[in-house]
Amino acid sequence: MTNTNMTDTNQITAGLPGEAVKVPSRLSWTRIKDHPTLVIGGGIVFIMTLLAIFAPLVAPHDPYFQNIAARTIPPVWYEGGTRDHILGTDQLGRDYLSRLIYGARISLLIGFSAVAIAGVIGTTLGLLGGYFGGRVDMVVTFLTTVRLSLPIILVALAIVAVFGGSITIVVIVLGLLKWDRFAVVVRSSAAQISRLDYINSARAAGASTFYILTREVLPNLAPQLIVIATIEIASAILMEAALSFLGLGVQPPTPSWGLMISEAKSYMFFSFWLIAIPGVALATLVFAINLAGDGLRDLISPDGRG
Repeated sequence: MTNTNMTDTNQITAGLPGEAVKVPSRLSWTRIKDHPTLVIGGGIVFIMTLLAIFAPLVAPHDPYFQNIAARTIPPVWYEGGTRDHILGTDQLGRDYLSRLIYGARISLLIGFSAVAIAGVIGTTLGLLGGYFGGRVDMVVTFLTTVRLSLPIILVALAIVAVFGGSITIVVIVLGLLKWDRFAVVVRSSAAQISRLDYINSARAAGASTFYILTREVLPNLAPQLIVIATIEIASAILMEAALSFLGLGVQPPTPSWGLMISEAKSYMFFSFWLIAIPGVALATLVFAINLAGDGLRDLISPDGRG
């Protein structure tokens, strides 16, 4: 197998680990539209991301403004609803659509930030353990085993309870607790790739270890990393919602979908939409992220490019 990294294409493994294939530098719309899961999932995530970024311009009201005289107004499709509050208001008279849009900011920020931290930690450990083997691999395996022995939700609850709930704390905690899946997959694949001919050729050519790891081994792990990242982003968003629901995540009055569900649980039999709306938004975002990840994996795999 030749070292194709000397050309304008990257090597990405799909199927069997270490099976390097050429990936075009550009992805045409013709190929993308052949993957409906990527189009649908990516479209939903893209729209939610735009809403989150431009929340101050899109939200019809201030999400923090309280109007007790307008408490629990139902959505516009219910009797008593008003066009001024399309999704109604919560128990404090705050516009629910505005809080839902701003809540998307929190979910996406925490999800992507936590997985970015976890991905760097897990990928680095996995690369080192898989490539060097020996004692380095023993240390990586030990750290991964220790992490897997810890129940992530209980550890997160304990840490957040001690240091307090905030966006920064939640991101750091989730980032430090969700790297194990990256490490396990990357370590296994890197160990197989490091024995291939083109890696030996790079060593014989005098390439540095850093170059081999970042330009030869890491690009071959892209499909696996994409799938893991999408799974972990969805998991991080759900975990943030769970922590906020328990009162240990994002603190009020910051709009968070999990916190909105928690604040509405006392009204679930009288104002069902207060729980249903953020719950549907949360489920839709998680589902769309998983769809987009599966579609992107299929797109960059040999079968998907056929």
